[in-house]
Amino acid sequence: MRERGGEMTVAESPTKTVSEAVPLRRNRRFQTLWAGSAAAMLGTCVADTAYPLLLLAMTGSPTLAGAFGAVQFGASVVFGLHGGAVADRHDKRRVLIVADTVRLLTALSVAVALFAHRLTVPHTLLAAAAIGATMAYGGPARMLALRAVVPPEQLRQALSQDELRVNGAALAGPPLAGFLLGLGRAVPFLATVLASAAALGASLAVRFDTEPAEDPAGATKEKGAVFAGLRYLFGDPTLRATVLVTVALNLAGSAMLLAVMVLLRDHGTSEAGTGLALTGEAVGGLFGAPLVTRLHRTLAPGTLLLAVAWIAALLFLVPAFAAGPAVVFTALAAMSLGVPALRVMLDVLVFQQVPEAMRGRAVAATMTLLMAGLPVGTMTAGLLLDHLPATTVLPLLAAVLAAGLLPLTLGRSLRGTNWPKA
Repeated sequence: MRERGGEMTVAESPTKTVSEAVPLRRNRRFQTLWAGSAAAMLGTCVADTAYPLLLLAMTGSPTLAGAFGAVQFGASVVFGLHGGAVADRHDKRRVLIVADTVRLLTALSVAVALFAHRLTVPHTLLAAAAIGATMAYGGPARMLALRAVVPPEQLRQALSQDELRVNGAALAGPPLAGFLLGLGRAVPFLATVLASAAALGASLAVRFDTEPAEDPAGATKEKGAVFAGLRYLFGDPTLRATVLVTVALNLAGSAMLLAVMVLLRDHGTSEAGTGLALTGEAVGGLFGAPLVTRLHRTLAPGTLLLAVAWIAALLFLVPAFAAGPAVVFTALAAMSLGVPALRVMLDVLVFQQVPEAMRGRAVAATMTLLMAGLPVGTMTAGLLLDHLPATTVLPLLAAVLAAGLLPLTLGRSLRGTNWPKA
């Protein structure tokens, strides 16, 4: 895809032309890469649960258990923008192979240390930093790789299938990690090794044109080029509004999750019951993935964005007035139904509006902003919950989100947006 006169047109693409395009289910390169990405995502979700539980068992310290996630997210945010610049500047397939290899070796080192009874807290925290870095560098490369083997007219279908990968792994990962830990401390990390090996095998097996796009005047090497994707996102009114609302939803959603955990605990719900209630988010995402194409055909980008955000703000209120695991599960599932359509919308806008030579940095900037919202939201909710009951925090979060959405809803710029031409 190259940009000509403000419109995206099909240039000499690594994918087949429209007339030669095969159905997505028979596109072996896409399905192989997708399977590798699904394995990598499942391995990451298993690790995200297994590492904190392992640290808790080793040290008895909740602080050290929580430090794993903090270090991992911190590394992803610190290296995030640079990861996008690397994806734009270097061969994406090589970047992907290196990231998969590092993740495999990291999990293998932990499994070997456990077998030798020599695993230490610094070792696990180094593993957290390595995993976060592979997410920062491998994430944009993997997203661009999946899309490099799909013709433009199948982009939404491919992105919808990718949503199944994300939500399926989020649903299966935590219980699988708990089950594997019951078999032995090293077992979840051996499973992560196998998942990483599957992802690496897919990256090695599939060849596609991943040479960097033409970079006029060496733009990726200029001072501040790492932030070019961020500047482009915030320079375009539609992309800016989409990114800001999505980040706000991510931040408010993570805060809401902590609030409902406290609410359920206060109502006597067991830890197992709380865990099942929180799976509503992944279940809603799974059911929402098949709705992506229909929602995109029915709603313009701005309308879709505002509808998903306002529904989320209203559903924040439900657990505050009718607490219980079933209510929380239903509210989270309903809130997540539109999220796949929103994420695919953001991808479509980036891939159809951002110049090819800058896409890696735009993808990385989006991923970094979204990931940064998770710890910020959780920390904000923690501070609020120290002084206010959860039944007050949830309406407060809804009110803050609604206050941010009101100017965008009343304005015309976002409501008047249309899907860009492919």
